[in-house]
Amino acid sequence: MPGMRVLLLHNRYRMEGGEERAVGEIAALLRRHGHDVRTLERSSEGTRGLTAAAGLIAGGLHPDEVAAAVRELGAEVVHAHNLHPLLGWRALAAARDAGARTVMHLHNFRLFCAIAIGYRDGAPCFRCRGADTRPGLRLRCRGSVPEAAVYALGLHRQQPHLFAEADAFLAVSDATARRLIDLGLPAEKTAALVNFVSDTALAPRSVADQGTFALVSGRLVEEKGFDTAILAARAAMVPLVVAGEGPDAPRLRALAAGGEVRFTGRLAPQELAELRASAAVVLVPSRWEEPCPYAALDALAAGVPVLASAHGGLPELVGPQGVLAAQDADRWTEALRGLWRDPGTRRELGELGLRRARERFSEAGYLERLLEIYRG
Repeated sequence: MPGMRVLLLHNRYRMEGGEERAVGEIAALLRRHGHDVRTLERSSEGTRGLTAAAGLIAGGLHPDEVAAAVRELGAEVVHAHNLHPLLGWRALAAARDAGARTVMHLHNFRLFCAIAIGYRDGAPCFRCRGADTRPGLRLRCRGSVPEAAVYALGLHRQQPHLFAEADAFLAVSDATARRLIDLGLPAEKTAALVNFVSDTALAPRSVADQGTFALVSGRLVEEKGFDTAILAARAAMVPLVVAGEGPDAPRLRALAAGGEVRFTGRLAPQELAELRASAAVVLVPSRWEEPCPYAALDALAAGVPVLASAHGGLPELVGPQGVLAAQDADRWTEALRGLWRDPGTRRELGELGLRRARERFSEAGYLERLLEIYRG
């Protein structure tokens, strides 16, 4: 079929993460297959607080720029990712008025949750449901009362408009789609599309039997559960490498003191890939309902077995053989020790993960499903 013309919209976060990667990889995938793709981005980095607040409450700023981009490209589809705070529902409305179909890609719970992750007090939290964002204000989930109030009002006002102006919603796992629908997302407009791994990222075979350490990677924050990984690795006497940076770093370093735990800081993608290739096992002990983390997906593609918590999209991503209770340190210790002592099982599970990545998370399968959604 002839190539499509697609405009990607994204409000970049202050700290780059998986969503920025997803936007870039989708654009590259579409271009490789002959589609005309352009990206319109705004950034929260350096944005003044008053500007961000105005955008969130007003439903976005300068939607005419989106309409102009649609007309200039002749876009058939506008594929939106994060819209808050500078793009908002008005960006989708402008795109539709200019003649484009609108698809909104949900990588987290930001339409309902002021902090996007649906987590507080050590466990998943979904007190804010539908357009009722008062719990987030009452609990001051954004920290200060003024910022919590801006987010509560902004999310409340934008939500019905977003539901109306998006022709389709994409969630990055079945579990996340179910949760979003339970929170109030229109079920008839919602589909799941798990992230993909590029063909070039797939390892030829697993060498996890030769791995010399366990690995955790990502932003160092409480909800990632890296303390569980540190405690389990120390108890199992398995060397652990922690790749990433974040506000939880001082606590995690204190917890690791005296153990065989190495902190690398944030690594460039290629450096992290090289590190991962030498790992015996990757741990993903998230406490929040993580939708589809690249830490797990990249490990599967590298042929490295994954131990992951039974939250969100992780079970459907890694398969039943690697799923553990999120905060059961004894179970994590036992599972990690068992894999560390059995190189043959590590290689076997690594090959199983590779096959899973090829069959379930290929770029060809992803592209086919994405184009189906684009065409409605």
